[in-house]
Amino acid sequence: MAVAALKQKFEPAPKTFHATMLVTRIEEWCVEAESAEEARQLLTAGEGYRCHLGDCVHVEVESVEG
Repeated sequence: MAVAALKQKFEPAPKTFHATMLVTRIEEWCVEAESAEEARQLLTAGEGYRCHLGDCVHVEVESVEG
C-alpha cells in the first residue's frame, strides 16, 4: 500500500484536453409534401424535422488544446 501511495504522489495527474472536431453523420429528415420533388424542395429550403439521429460516418480532429 505504501508503494501505491508513493507512486500516486509522483505521477502527474491526467490533464483535460479540449478538441475542435468536424463530425459528419447521416440523419433522417421528414417533411409532408405532395410529391418527391416538392419534398426535395422543402428539405433544401430547411423545412421538415429530424426523424432519426443517424450513425456517425466520419470524424476529423481539427485542433487539440491542453
